[in-house]
Amino acid sequence: MIRWLALLGLAGAAGAALWGCAAAPPRPPAAPAATTAVPAPVPAAPPPASAGQRAPASAHYRCDHGTEFTVRFADDTAFIESPKLGSEVVLRDAGGVTPQQSVYSNAHLRAEFGLGAAGREAKLRYLPEPQVAHCLLE
Repeated sequence: MIRWLALLGLAGAAGAALWGCAAAPPRPPAAPAATTAVPAPVPAAPPPASAGQRAPASAHYRCDHGTEFTVRFADDTAFIESPKLGSEVVLRDAGGVTPQQSVYSNAHLRAEFGLGAAGREAKLRYLPEPQVAHCLLE
């Protein structure tokens, strides 16, 4: 009986080794070799954008006909909130005549930012009706 238990224990150990239970843990990765190279300098933060370069991350616009809205930009998306016109989510679109001009659109709105000589104007075009709001950044 003891002999069978010893054989059974030996078979169990062999089975555990085959399944990797008794294997040694993997070696940790080797440390990188020490170098005398000077690390690359950290780039300086870009200067703040001027009014004509890009629209700020969040901005408030006043439009003709008493309309106003707040826009928040994030990851090629603009979230437009207006007490009169409601809320819209528009995605970055191809378009714009100058580098500072950006265009966003969805099924019923095309919003253009960075217009005018100083880049402080915006235009909202509601589709399919020809409703256009000309706006100025506050």
